[in-house]
Amino acid sequence: MTKSELTVADSIRARRSMKSFKSDPIPEATLQELLSLMQDAPSSWNFQPTRVVMIRSMAQKEALAAAAWGQKQILEAPITFVFAVSIRGWEKNMSEILKSGVSSGAWPQKFADWIGENAPGFQKGLGDKEREYAIKDAIIMATTLALAAQSKGYSNCYINGWDEAKVKEIIGVEGDKDIAIALLLPIGLPNSQPKHPGRLPSAKTIFTDRISV
Repeated sequence: MTKSELTVADSIRARRSMKSFKSDPIPEATLQELLSLMQDAPSSWNFQPTRVVMIRSMAQKEALAAAAWGQKQILEAPITFVFAVSIRGWEKNMSEILKSGVSSGAWPQKFADWIGENAPGFQKGLGDKEREYAIKDAIIMATTLALAAQSKGYSNCYINGWDEAKVKEIIGVEGDKDIAIALLLPIGLPNSQPKHPGRLPSAKTIFTDRISV
């Protein structure tokens, strides 16, 4: 870690939802490191359902901003990451994932075989919740990227307001029922540093064993 980088704790404390960005590009070496860190995010069964699209051209930014009801962060930030998921992508990639787990030494063959036998039934048994499970994995990956970027001085803003059909069209997957959009994440240098808006007292949000209201 260089002297200019923040620790994980400091990144969490420093992060705000940035509404205005400088247009300065993210250096390619920094971007590649952020992408590498992002890819280390965990996922259920290690099935890695997230598909990330980097929106960089002004034409794509303008289209995406329009699909997100004019949110200017998308126009200002050098890159907006679209976090999508392939809900059933595991069906095509499971063999490669299991082989990688074994060859890396992370999983014994017996465990990989167990996943191969049990994961498909679990996934299909989720029914309509299979989409939800995949989106949870995308959110974990987006948070990993957000904190990694913050550690290097790049702010971000989780955007959860957009027209899914239009976003899918912009990234070239219109009509593909296997693809769902999780969120948008503009990243860039901040134009200002907003103050912390505060949080509810922990007694209202943190409990032991049971929620008490």
